[in-house]
Amino acid sequence: MQIYGRELGKRHAIDPELSVGRALTNSLVLDDDAVSRQHALLFLRNDRCWLTDLGSTNGTLVNDVPLAGETPLRHGDLITIGSVVFKFITGNNAESQYYEEIYRLTIIDGLTQVHNRRYLEDFLDREVTRCKRSGGALTLALFDVDNFKDLNDEHGHLFGDRVLKHIVRKVESTVRREQLLARYGGDEFAVVLTDTEIDGAKVFAEKVRGLVSAEPLETADGQTVRITLSIGLASFQPDVDSLGLVSQADDALYQAKRAGRDRVFCFEDGMPVEDTSGPDPT
Repeated sequence: MQIYGRELGKRHAIDPELSVGRALTNSLVLDDDAVSRQHALLFLRNDRCWLTDLGSTNGTLVNDVPLAGETPLRHGDLITIGSVVFKFITGNNAESQYYEEIYRLTIIDGLTQVHNRRYLEDFLDREVTRCKRSGGALTLALFDVDNFKDLNDEHGHLFGDRVLKHIVRKVESTVRREQLLARYGGDEFAVVLTDTEIDGAKVFAEKVRGLVSAEPLETADGQTVRITLSIGLASFQPDVDSLGLVSQADDALYQAKRAGRDRVFCFEDGMPVEDTSGPDPT
């Protein structure tokens, strides 16, 4: 259980082992300059959990004491690796549930119950780093609700909240388990499409746009309102970091809004271009 560091409260299972380090090949990757590529290993043996340092530069501490050789862990032991501190907790007790709830609150958007911007940024950083090191495809989709302020002003903020939940419900049905849907802020959302080239992302975006607009919402006074989205896409390139990828997708989204809304634009060849492939036939 992580009790100090960016992912406060996150729980990591040891089954049957957990490798920790900066390299992407580890079970638990810590993006920390004080952490070695292969830093430490936790493993189960004879019904106990053991910890060993893997020859790291800065060492591994247990209860503030440098680790020497394989060491059995006891409930409550504090493990320091780089600038991150973990607490070894056995069983699903109240303390572990408390830390897990803290972690959940830091990464989940309260209204829509999808991940928040903080989690999105960490996830996208990891995926871009993975693509830079190992190759692979990655596309970021940014989208927001067309005329959302007008919807709030005309029908009230409770209706606006319903609109956001409606969109999340529709988009969630199209996002694979290894991908990520997150609320970027306000009425803007992001989907990190792992292992997806731009052509596949276009199909995804058109499908999402069609699903949302195909089911109008009824207001409290009986009006029927059709909800539409503008979507911007940008695919990973080796010379672009995660911030650059967000900027490109945002540029494409902005152009989709300027072009009349309810459409998809892709950032290709250094500029946003409208997707003219049309809605997904399914």
